[in-house]
Amino acid sequence: MHPSALRIDDFTYSLPDDRIALHPAAERDASKLLVYKNGIITDLIYKDIGSVIPQDSMLVFNRTKVVHARLLFRKETGSTIEIFCLEPAQNIDIQSAMLQKSTAQWKCLIGGAKKWRENTSLKINHTAPDFCLEVTLVEKHTAYYTVQLTWDNPELTFAEILHFAGKVPLPPYINRASEIKDENRYQTIFATDEGSVAAPTAALHFTPGILKELTAKDIALTYVTLHVGAGTFMPVKSDDMQGHEMHAEWIDVNKATIENLLHHKGKIIPVGTTSLRTIESLYHIGNKLKNGLEVDWNGLAVKQWDPYESTPQSSKEEALNAILTHLDSTSKDRIVTRTQILIAPGYTFKIAAGLITNFHQPQSTLLLLVSALIGDAWQTIYNHALNHNYRFLSYGDGSLLLP
Repeated sequence: MHPSALRIDDFTYSLPDDRIALHPAAERDASKLLVYKNGIITDLIYKDIGSVIPQDSMLVFNRTKVVHARLLFRKETGSTIEIFCLEPAQNIDIQSAMLQKSTAQWKCLIGGAKKWRENTSLKINHTAPDFCLEVTLVEKHTAYYTVQLTWDNPELTFAEILHFAGKVPLPPYINRASEIKDENRYQTIFATDEGSVAAPTAALHFTPGILKELTAKDIALTYVTLHVGAGTFMPVKSDDMQGHEMHAEWIDVNKATIENLLHHKGKIIPVGTTSLRTIESLYHIGNKLKNGLEVDWNGLAVKQWDPYESTPQSSKEEALNAILTHLDSTSKDRIVTRTQILIAPGYTFKIAAGLITNFHQPQSTLLLLVSALIGDAWQTIYNHALNHNYRFLSYGDGSLLLP
């Protein structure tokens, strides 16, 4: 069956509100870890993960950094209008957009938009550092708004403006205001590349101690960047996947990481669905290059149905070598583009041999991805987690899935 014919009703389960983690565990590595290996489920905690990662494996982490994407503008009347920054409105990558100075144009969600009169601007005055941030509405679209943001301190980048003026963008199902602890805990310990509006949550459990133990056991670590957008929380609203448009995401992968993926002989296990989507997207980009097909670098390098087309399938080595050849021929040292890859049952994994991930929302594309990896066993795993007091979603517990 082509994944477009999948019915989303087949990927649902009952998730009680009290099983959604509203706060992180006291310690990152104290969260529960469900291990699914050879069809057997074992209950551990993340501190023990080094004992169950197969020898000679390579873990792939997403080093994106969550920005303060929520801007709260208070009107003179006392009402609040929230602007949630999604992605640059211009055709530039997120890293470049974060370095813009004085002005930036972004696609946003707006809470309280009906309270915002046309032809009026909203302002935030900030001290230490001193700046005034002003926002004006440019255009209304079906699913988002385009806004113009300007600030009067030319020394500050947009990333710095967000850092000082914005708030941590907790997921919508964590129905509470952000707190001081979220500054640290809704961020991985290796986050460096600013641009996400949601955390790569599977990696939130990792500590310096765990990484040190993994390295001591000759488990390789490598890093990619996928900037997580708000689309990751969008439910599938159509009855079948044919009617769902997958959200697009920026990826940024350097040459050294591609070489690591190419030459590693053991299992490659992404930490989080974002890392998995990145490395599988690399394969499909390389496969296009290997087969002489055009790659839309400035648009969508991988469209959602590309993996299911009848393009000849190269080996992992051929695909990754094709990317390296492209980088050499263009004198570049990294791939920066967007992917819309949809991984659902019917997908054949090209690079990933397992997955470390949290527990996902019913009827979500993330649950489809898990099902693509482990089949109908996802139901057994989720029932086990529900029956053994696992906590779900972003701040919840996680799993190591080895099909």
